[in-house]
Amino acid sequence: MVPGQGGEGDAAPAAGEQEPEVPPGREDGPDEVQPRVCPAPGVEAAGAEESRACGCCSGMSWPFCCEAPGTKKKAKCPGLGLFYTILSAFLFSVGSLLLKKVEDIHSVEVSAIRCVFQMAFVLPGLIYYKTGFLGPKDKRIFLFFRGFLGSTAMVLLYYAFQVMPLADATVITFTSPVFTSLLAWIFLKEKYSPWDLLFTLFAVIGVILIARPPFLFGSRVTGIEGSYSDHLKGTIAAIASTLSGASTIIILRKVGKSVHYFLSIWYYAVIGLVGCVIALFVLNEWHLPHCGRDRVFLILIGMLGLGGQIFLTKALQIEKAGPVSIMRTMDVVFAFILQVLFLNHVPTWWTVGGALCVVASSCGTAIRKWRHSVKKAKQRKI
Repeated sequence: MVPGQGGEGDAAPAAGEQEPEVPPGREDGPDEVQPRVCPAPGVEAAGAEESRACGCCSGMSWPFCCEAPGTKKKAKCPGLGLFYTILSAFLFSVGSLLLKKVEDIHSVEVSAIRCVFQMAFVLPGLIYYKTGFLGPKDKRIFLFFRGFLGSTAMVLLYYAFQVMPLADATVITFTSPVFTSLLAWIFLKEKYSPWDLLFTLFAVIGVILIARPPFLFGSRVTGIEGSYSDHLKGTIAAIASTLSGASTIIILRKVGKSVHYFLSIWYYAVIGLVGCVIALFVLNEWHLPHCGRDRVFLILIGMLGLGGQIFLTKALQIEKAGPVSIMRTMDVVFAFILQVLFLNHVPTWWTVGGALCVVASSCGTAIRKWRHSVKKAKQRKI
């Protein structure tokens, strides 16, 4: 999970995140074809003997297919979904870099500003789709916890980025698919195979290599930013953020497709904003940045997080979740590159080893789920 994705994409599914939420207008799932009547001038429904198959809608006969006979179907651009995924990962990484550059701004305040951007984006969608602002009565408790856990994940993630190396925090967030599988086994009774257990162990080993606790690595820990106590706090915050984000995915699976995508984000933004404002008054941390550069950075963080979410959602609309989840590991690559170029912090071999363990675990989980979904799709066709 990366900034702007705390459980929503947050756009997921995706490594880091996250299982995809259902994008607007796609509540019936991307693989289902909805018949639409396409009347053609001068052609009337003359009976079954007059119908012709156009081949564009799994063999449906015209006029119930999406296009009339002879109409050229627009060809898909190969790899466009994966390109959107890489672009999304880049935007999230740049947002994380700017967060490291912002000075004397508490992570809770950054989260509050991000929630304002979310609300401004989602409000027109709620009005357009006429979803209401509260949702179905029997789903409101789930939406509340989705918003609370998602916003908590965002605050903890921003804190982790502020107090520990960029690459370290990014790598830890990529344990989200592994924890999601574990929580789904506990709460949703989903299958948890020996392979899933192996991937979980790989993820735990990766986190240990990044955290490097003194009782295993000795008292002299090198290659960290600031004090080791801050590094440890950041590690704990990143793990807690990952668990919170994984919990939101479990809640979204429980809710299913009965709640619109925009309404889910609305709860995330509203509850997050209210919680952040209360926390800022309690901590007495609310203040505008003194530097104009920091103000620009805060606006850019909100815009980059929102842009990353949009491209990730678009990628999941036109590409299968498995390849998207694997390609999202580019976020780790970007984090390493940006950390070296702009923060002058060369990662240690311990961090590189931990990153390889976590990425292997995340990719293995994604590939297994992808193969399982393909197998189920073939069984349904048979």
